[in-house]
Amino acid sequence: MVDSKNVSAYYKDTSNKISLASRISFQARKNIFRLFVMVMKPSEHDSVLDIGVTSDTLFKESNFFEQFYPYKERIVCVGTEDGSHLEKQYAGIRFVRILPNEGMPFPDKHFDIVFSNAVVEHAGNSEDQAAFIREACRVGKRVFITTPNRWFPVEHHTAVPLLHYLPKRMYRVILRNTSLTYWSHEENLNLLSRSEFAALFARDYPVTIRYTGIGMRPLKSNLVAYTKVLEAET
Repeated sequence: MVDSKNVSAYYKDTSNKISLASRISFQARKNIFRLFVMVMKPSEHDSVLDIGVTSDTLFKESNFFEQFYPYKERIVCVGTEDGSHLEKQYAGIRFVRILPNEGMPFPDKHFDIVFSNAVVEHAGNSEDQAAFIREACRVGKRVFITTPNRWFPVEHHTAVPLLHYLPKRMYRVILRNTSLTYWSHEENLNLLSRSEFAALFARDYPVTIRYTGIGMRPLKSNLVAYTKVLEAET
């Protein structure tokens, strides 16, 4: 059993379910990475920003992008938690710590690709989430952003099935009266449906929204929004 006091907040309520929850999460993230490679077609020349790395070192699915991506020297990763251990773990990676709900210290279109997995649902209300998306699109030429699908039967952070199908206000009231109260606050968790996710992007921004992860659509575990590779770039 894992001591949840030593686990990142994002994993603390599934830490005692490591054998099941971690395996499922890792498989979903492998599928996400396969889709990333297929649609983004990254090369050794592309500069990549990973938004939202975690301090966690206990779960194999943590910081999976840094594990899988072959051109690690091309990665800059940012997070509100301390991810400096990634610089020691993977040669060439650079970590920059950022503050919640603040802009990133990079010029416009500084990176060829911006990757972010399961961060936007922690950004706050819909206005904060839209600001997060705008900032990711600002610093990257192309983006690949994922979030848990609200309609996946088991909620990722609490490991509780179906309760999150209730209206959000009712769901939060119920959680507030349990040991899972952390997740009852909108600033900590604001789950998105496909239409809500799509609405966070500017209307004229050329993004594709699709299901990914594990399960069957429209109940798959994750949603992804990505900017396709233009024919002229291939």
